[in-house]
Amino acid sequence: MLDEINLAILKILQKKARIPNIEVSRQINLAPSAVLERIRKMEKQGIIDGYEVRLNPELFNRSQVAFIHVYTKSGALDSVGEKLAAIQEIQEIHFVSGNDCLLVKVRTTDTSSLGLLLQNKISSIDGVQSTRTETVLSVVKETNQIPLPKSF
Repeated sequence: MLDEINLAILKILQKKARIPNIEVSRQINLAPSAVLERIRKMEKQGIIDGYEVRLNPELFNRSQVAFIHVYTKSGALDSVGEKLAAIQEIQEIHFVSGNDCLLVKVRTTDTSSLGLLLQNKISSIDGVQSTRTETVLSVVKETNQIPLPKSF
């Protein structure tokens, strides 16, 4: 399914998804039509799950990042997760081991808006028992890229 050529294509696309097909073909020394066919097959197989634009959060007044541990009442995990998913400021929700809670990544304007988000939206969800918030002071690395092997 994934050979060295497909891996090379994926590595290029992860760095710059909008790269012209002709440039990909030049980098891996393959005809543009063959590259396009491989990309379409990987999309159809679900290997390529979509394309996203990464926005600069500071330009949209969303530079405050926080991770919130959301502890739920017994049996409320799924319903709380669904309600959290509907909140615009929430970027990620993960069920994590250890404390049996949801780990939520949020982006807000500042600590004041983070406080309002916690008080008015998250803590008010039926089934939320408590929260513990960790604010991010600075970001060293943030990526959605998946590490790929050199070959199969």
